Amino acid sequence: MKKLLLTAAIAVFAMMGTQAQEGFKLGAHVGLPVGDYSAGSSLNVGADLSYHWNITEGLDIGAATGYTTFLAKNDGDAAGFIPIAASGRYSFNEEWFVGADLGYALGLEEYMDGGFYYQLKGGYKFSDVEVFAFYKGISSSYDVPGIYGGSFTYTLGSTGVGAAYRF
Repeated sequence: MKKLLLTAAIAVFAMMGTQAQEGFKLGAHVGLPVGDYSAGSSLNVGADLSYHWNITEGLDIGAATGYTTFLAKNDGDAAGFIPIAASGRYSFNEEWFVGADLGYALGLEEYMDGGFYYQLKGGYKFSDVEVFAFYKGISSSYDVPGIYGGSFTYTLGSTGVGAAYRF
């Protein structure tokens, strides 16, 4: 009887550990700019922070933030943003997942406004680390000063890879 109870307890704790993917994640990403801003930017790098709650088997929702910057080519100005987003993730099994973040990215440059933020990702989970590929976009506007000034709307996009540590 003791062996049966011990086996059942181990099975319950093992299932709890594999199903519950909630908690904080801290990571980094690097990507190549695509879209409207790709002519002016050479690289997208940043840091990510998120927290997810397990809603049902395989489905986690939460919040995400961080810092992302599009480094400028030549002598141009970099474009930095702080995204604030709702985040969702679906796990197909213990390893593979897809996810999406939707929200607003705060523009950190005086010439660049914030805008609608979205990120799609898919990846693989190891024990405490996950690696992923992503596509992100920020629909923003750029204010041009002077007599020919105005505001121009465009999308900053990036496709790349990242990793996050779960704790």
